[in-house]
Amino acid sequence: MKRVIQMAAGVLMAAAMISGCSQNTATPDPTVKNEETSASVESTETSAEMDSADDSGEPIKIGMLEDLSGDFSLCGTYKTHAMELIAPDCQSDNQRYQEMARKLILEDNVDVIMGGFSSASREAIRPIMEEYETLYFYNNQYEGGVASHYTFCTGAVPEHQVIPLMQYMIENFGPRVYTIAADYNFGQLTAQWVKNATEEYGGEIVGEEFLPLSVSQFSSSIDKIQKADPDVLVVLLTGVTQSSFYGQWATAGMDVPIATTINIAQGYEHKRFDPPACANMYVTAQFIEELDTPAAVDFVERFHELYPDEPYIGMEAAAQYTGMMLYAEAVKKAGTTETEAVIDALESGISYDGPAGLVTIYGPTHHAIMDIWIIYSDENHNISFKQKYDQIVPDWLEKEKGVDLTKESPNMQYTP
Repeated sequence: MKRVIQMAAGVLMAAAMISGCSQNTATPDPTVKNEETSASVESTETSAEMDSADDSGEPIKIGMLEDLSGDFSLCGTYKTHAMELIAPDCQSDNQRYQEMARKLILEDNVDVIMGGFSSASREAIRPIMEEYETLYFYNNQYEGGVASHYTFCTGAVPEHQVIPLMQYMIENFGPRVYTIAADYNFGQLTAQWVKNATEEYGGEIVGEEFLPLSVSQFSSSIDKIQKADPDVLVVLLTGVTQSSFYGQWATAGMDVPIATTINIAQGYEHKRFDPPACANMYVTAQFIEELDTPAAVDFVERFHELYPDEPYIGMEAAAQYTGMMLYAEAVKKAGTTETEAVIDALESGISYDGPAGLVTIYGPTHHAIMDIWIIYSDENHNISFKQKYDQIVPDWLEKEKGVDLTKESPNMQYTP
């Protein structure tokens, strides 16, 4: 029986027939990337799995909310393409996120919502998911700590990124750490993780600065960094405007290694900016376009076949794609799209082995077990992989805060 993944009312409509066909038959126009664009047929494997989920024949409705314009559009675009669907443009506007979330739930009756880039956009819509008991996948790197019955997080969190990164940087470069970060939820909380990890590995924070997303001039910040004379600079700036830091940093001629959990892997600064803007930069991530595992290479090749004008495929594309596949596996196991049954299936330890390697939902925290790489960009922006950490379990919520979402949901975000 054929099934269609669709979103009504012009909000999200995939031109995908979910069936057991042996090959795709629809060819999208990859040069058109807006709300009116058709999407591709889902892969054969996913099609077969979704077809066998149940016998109702009813559409499985998937809502997606991403940013196709505004400060977070670089990543929002490739996250949208990773889903092989079209979506409304939330315009990096949290109010629009809320409006679209309510529409998807109340008018379009979606079975699940996936999306959101910034922590602010996630927290703008997460209470709506709770209010209407809607399953929500946040497929994005973030500062961690969300504990919600209805929310599942497939991106990397500080347990995956900050802890191994700070251990590596302090052991290799020295204990004096300076942090410059975006002044909102992500930057503030991740900086606290950096501080905790730095102290755990015998380092010290010699400076810390938080800057609004609108800041594009960093001369005073660079002066402060120079005076502090750190061994390691941790950069947690985000969005298009703040990315101007890297060119200004390179011009200043500083020779301090940069540690980050987002740059290169998320905003592909090593492609967008001329060398040596990202020289001597280290990032922890589960996936980047240059990853040369067979699954990653296959994902990148198929992605570029669909969207040849896509400038880069970052880690959030892999997280978005993986989130969709984990949902498909959960629906298959549950035999239904009924929310509580799918949540039970997810909490049982659903896995998907894809572009980022094996990813498994860890039931007690609703976060994902995954592999993590330390990735390096040299003065010419050549990428190399320094170290791999296998199957990191995101259990901080469980061990430190006593959270077990298989038993009870506090519905809150914990901070370190």
